[in-house]
Amino acid sequence: MNGTDITEARSLWAEAWRRLKRKRLAMVCLGVVSFYVTLGVLDFIPVWHTVGTGEAAVRERGTLVDWIFRRAVGEVDKTESYAAPLEGRHLVGADIQGKDVLYKMIKGISTAIIIGGLTAAIYIPLGLLFGIVAGYFGGVVDDAIVYVYSTLACIPGILLLIALMSVMGKGIVQLCIAMGVTSWVGLCRLIRGETLKLRETDYVTAAQAVGASWPRVVFRHILPNLFHIVIISFTLGFSGIIMSEAVLSYIGIGVEPTTISWGTMISEAKMELSRDPSVWWQLTGAAGALFLLVLAFNVLGDALRDALDPRLKTQ
Repeated sequence: MNGTDITEARSLWAEAWRRLKRKRLAMVCLGVVSFYVTLGVLDFIPVWHTVGTGEAAVRERGTLVDWIFRRAVGEVDKTESYAAPLEGRHLVGADIQGKDVLYKMIKGISTAIIIGGLTAAIYIPLGLLFGIVAGYFGGVVDDAIVYVYSTLACIPGILLLIALMSVMGKGIVQLCIAMGVTSWVGLCRLIRGETLKLRETDYVTAAQAVGASWPRVVFRHILPNLFHIVIISFTLGFSGIIMSEAVLSYIGIGVEPTTISWGTMISEAKMELSRDPSVWWQLTGAAGALFLLVLAFNVLGDALRDALDPRLKTQ
C-alpha cells in the first residue's frame, strides 16, 4: 500500500468509529463489555493475601479479584449454606458450600474470557486460511474446501461438540479445541465470498500483472480488506461460544466441575429450585451475568456491522 492507501484506510476506520459513537445503545453495550473485560483481566493478576486471623492466618496466592473481594466482602468460603441475597454480607447469596454467589459470578468472567479467546485463536486463523485459499485459487482447491465446510455445516453444531468432548474429555483446553474446529465454517464462508470479489478488483489485477507473488498479493491487498469481517465475526461469535460452554457444562461434558464458570453454576443450581423454600439465587446470578454479556455482545456486533459496512458509509 502507498501513503494514499494508508490514509484512506485510516479515514475509513475513523469514519466507522464516528458512526459507532452516534449509537448510544451500542456505546452502552461497549461499556458493559469493557466492564466485564476489566473484571476478567483483574482475575489474571496474581497477588498474595492473608487468609484467616491471628495465629491461624496464612499467606495464599490468589488473584487481584480475590484480594479485592476479601477486602470488600470478607471470606468467600463461609458456613452459611444457602444464605439468601442480602443475608449477612452476601449481596447475591451463597451456595450450599457457603461460597459467595457474586464471587462465583465474577470468577466466571475470567473463564468466559479464556474460552472465548482461545477458541477465537483457533477458529479465526482456520477460517481465514481456508477462506482465502478457496477464494483466491479456486478450482479443485475451492471445491475441496467447500465440500468440507458444507459437510460440517450439515451436522448440528451442538451434537458435533458433544461427540468431540466425549472423545477428548472435560477441560477448558479440550473445550476450546472442540469449539474452535467447529466454529470456523461460518467465517470461512464469508472470507471465501469476499476473497472471490477482491481478487477481481483492479488493484489486485494490476499487482498480478506486474509480477507480484501470490503471498504479496494476499498479505498486502486482500487480507487488510478482510479485517472488518474478522472483527464482526468475533464480536457476534463470542456470545455463541459462551452459550455453548454453558450448555455443555450444564449437561456435564464442558469444563471440569472444579472450574468456576457460569455453565457449572447453572448445572449446580438445577436441583436447588426443587428445594423448599426454593434456592433461586445461584441460577439467577449465573443466568443474569451470562444474559447481560451475550446481549451486549450481540447489540455491539450489530452496530459494528453497520459501522463497518462500506455500503452504509454514505448514510
